[in-house]
Amino acid sequence: MKHTGIARRAAIRIIFASLVFTMGACCVAAALYALERQSHLLSTICLVVSLVLGAVWMLFAVFTIYFFRDPEPNSPSGPGLVVSPGHGKVDAVGQITEAQFMGGPCHRISTFLSVIDVHVQNAPVAGKIVFFKATAGQFLSALKPESGVHNENVLLGFASAESPGEKIGVRLIAGVLARRIVPFVQMGDELQRGDRMSLIQFGSRCDLYLPLHYKIKVKPGDKVVGSQTVMAAKS
Repeated sequence: MKHTGIARRAAIRIIFASLVFTMGACCVAAALYALERQSHLLSTICLVVSLVLGAVWMLFAVFTIYFFRDPEPNSPSGPGLVVSPGHGKVDAVGQITEAQFMGGPCHRISTFLSVIDVHVQNAPVAGKIVFFKATAGQFLSALKPESGVHNENVLLGFASAESPGEKIGVRLIAGVLARRIVPFVQMGDELQRGDRMSLIQFGSRCDLYLPLHYKIKVKPGDKVVGSQTVMAAKS
C-alpha cells in the first residue's frame, strides 16, 4: 500500500524533538539543584519540576502515537462509489460553486476532524492527480465549515479513472491547531480508491467536491471513516 508509515515517522520525529526539549529542561533543573543543593526547598522544587516534565512528556508521547495512528485502508468495491477522504463527522452537505478545479456548481461534503480522529486522508476515487494548489491563509477554527474560504488549504483534483473527463476534488483545510498540511502526492500521481494521500496535523477539515449527478449518501451528523464510508454514488 502506498505511503505506509509516513504518519508513524512524523510521530517519531515529534516525540524525539519533545524528548530533547524535556531532557534539556531536566538538565537545567539538575544544574540548579547541584548549585543550590544546600537549600532543601530549591532541591525539592527541582526534583518536582523534573518529575512533572517527565510525566508530561510521557503523556504527550502516548497522545502523539495515538494521534498519528494510520489504519490500513479497506475500501468497498463497486463502480461509481466515492469514499470518504477523511475520518470525522460530516457537518455540511450542499451545493456550492467551486471555480478553481470543478469549474462551476458542484456538491460539497464537509467533514470536521477533531483532535481524536485519524488525520491521514485517503483518495476518494481511483484516478490521477491533475490539479494541486496550496493556498496560504489564516488559521481560524476548523469547527466552522466556511473556514475553507479563509484558512490555509491544499486543493487536490482527481481525474476519475472510472469515468474519463470526470472531476473529483478534495480540499485539505488547516485549523487553529492544524498548522501543517503534508501531502503525500504530487501532480501526475495515480492512486487507487482508498490510497493514503495526505496528513493534517492536529484538528482540521476536509471538503469533498463532486459533480451534481452524484447521489449523496451521507448527511450532517454522520460519522465517517476514511477510505471506507461511501459518501456518494453515481445516480
